[in-house]
Amino acid sequence: MVCRVRMQLASENLKPNIHFVQMKKSSFATIRRQLREYALKWWWFKAGKIYGNDLAPNAKISRTTMLDKTNPRGVHVGDASYLASGVIVLAHDMSRRLWTNTRIGQRCFIGCNAIIMPGVTFGDEVIVGSGAVVTKDVPSNCIVAGNPAKIIKEGIHTTTYGVLVLV
Repeated sequence: MVCRVRMQLASENLKPNIHFVQMKKSSFATIRRQLREYALKWWWFKAGKIYGNDLAPNAKISRTTMLDKTNPRGVHVGDASYLASGVIVLAHDMSRRLWTNTRIGQRCFIGCNAIIMPGVTFGDEVIVGSGAVVTKDVPSNCIVAGNPAKIIKEGIHTTTYGVLVLV
């Protein structure tokens, strides 16, 4: 919002008359949306083409998600999966000289700040709680949470991006 001040002469006193000029919010929103779109396209290009991550075209990955850069070809994310803010996906362990594949199945949701250790494989339709540390393979159709992550519910179903279907 821009403020213009105009001084008026009124009975020998100068009184400020303030007029607020409303900027077109739609133009800023359009520019912001386009910049965000270009930034996401660049991030996706960098992750997929430059580093070599295997990311499904319709997977959603937050910009603050950290995918392994030491072994980027070992990270595989399935269709319609969602990785929230702060997730760390590892595909290497330097202390054991291990370079392996970490696979996330289809229609999975990985909560904020979860850590996926190297070599872990997720089945389809899995939900990982926020802050979980996943050290072992996770079967399909379950919810895991905790440190280390444990199965807390089985037999679930999810839709696109890991949204839980309530029956």
